[in-house]
Amino acid sequence: MGTRWTQLNATVQAMKVAVVGAGWAGAAAAYRLQQAGHQVTVFEASRHVGGRARSNYSPKLNLTVDNGQHILLGAYSAILTLMQSLGLDLSQRLLRDDLSIRCADHSLVLRTAALPAPWHLLWGVLNAQGLTLREKWQLLRICTQLRYQQWQVPVGQTVQQWLRQGKQSDRLVRIFWQPLCVAAMNTPIDIACAQLFAHVLRDSLGATRQASQSLIPLCGLSELWCQHALAQTDLRLGTRVNTIKQETNGTYLLNEDTYHAVIACAQAPHTASLLQDLPPALGSVELLQSMQAMQHIPIATVYLELEAPWCLPHPMWLLQEDPQGLAAGQWLFDHSCLHPESTLLAVVISDAGRLQHTAKDTIIDAVIAQIATQTAQWAPPMPSVRGSELIMEKRASFAATPGLQRPDNRSPWPGLYLAGDWTDTGYPGVLEGAVRSGLRAADLCLQDYKKETCPVTHC
Repeated sequence: MGTRWTQLNATVQAMKVAVVGAGWAGAAAAYRLQQAGHQVTVFEASRHVGGRARSNYSPKLNLTVDNGQHILLGAYSAILTLMQSLGLDLSQRLLRDDLSIRCADHSLVLRTAALPAPWHLLWGVLNAQGLTLREKWQLLRICTQLRYQQWQVPVGQTVQQWLRQGKQSDRLVRIFWQPLCVAAMNTPIDIACAQLFAHVLRDSLGATRQASQSLIPLCGLSELWCQHALAQTDLRLGTRVNTIKQETNGTYLLNEDTYHAVIACAQAPHTASLLQDLPPALGSVELLQSMQAMQHIPIATVYLELEAPWCLPHPMWLLQEDPQGLAAGQWLFDHSCLHPESTLLAVVISDAGRLQHTAKDTIIDAVIAQIATQTAQWAPPMPSVRGSELIMEKRASFAATPGLQRPDNRSPWPGLYLAGDWTDTGYPGVLEGAVRSGLRAADLCLQDYKKETCPVTHC
């Protein structure tokens, strides 16, 4: 690194940094570096910012929609702090509501109360509709035990094994734990890492009332904050980086230009391919092997444009899915609760691998029938559907399994850093993890810069 920084000090007092990927991790890293006064170039292969949480124009609907319906949690402190630092009004961009699980067929209604923790959750469980007294006790007991264990579970345990150990009934697993786990981790309970799930519960159900609240974006995901964070950077949309090469003086060559440092924020397999031409370094072989071995699970979102706004009393509803069939919708979002004139519904299908080879129209028809069946007692009924679109994000998140080796943000090559929800964030593949990884990678880059340019005082 010394040669690179010596050359830097002889010219300008700012790093020239390349960020590969304009997703949530890349946008966070680029913003942090740009705010510190460095020259940042962001390469993005697509024409959109936001990565796997972005906005796209749908010709079928003649609307701009997100590539998938997302929600945030009040516990997502990195995202919320970043948005505030950008001067964005959270109340205008996010609909905040107390955590609630409302089944469309009214088989379960659970809503936390406007009380301090942990009474907000206790009140919600005790007053839940659709749970027996025994099931309420089981739910409270396993949450209390997890808190007593300081949110630690046996190493290598799956969520299913943890629930069995906690003596949760099959029905409680089916109507509560399974949809919660798949929504949080996009990984089925029989292979999902219980420790990562415990981290999610710790920072949501186990934290304050505000932390457990749901936050639904009121604007497109690309516009939520990423575009603002990248406004002052050299953003190169539609520009793919195929390889990263290291020069003899320690700098890096990307697309025929030289950079003092690089933050690679693409998905794990693509990042591994970018790094394969770099010279061997301590731990580099194991790093590339672990990245190439990561498995990914798709998420599908069905958008339905209705003849008129439905205007449901709440924006988010839990659907009972058929795990073996095509009635696979899990969460229903009514956009007329977000914007009164909207006629859009969004239905999320996590862990959607089994649907990848099924015709889109077939899936859409099955989801429409699923909604109609489970809301048959509602008044008014769902208006007629006049348009539809299914978006399949094939690599929505990594499979969050026990024992998965996830890399640190510092790579074996000096001056090259990794960021993405697949790095070792302590979370499953969620947006908060992506942002935290981007910020940490940028902070490591800044720390190394200070150490090398101010070796005595470390600035």
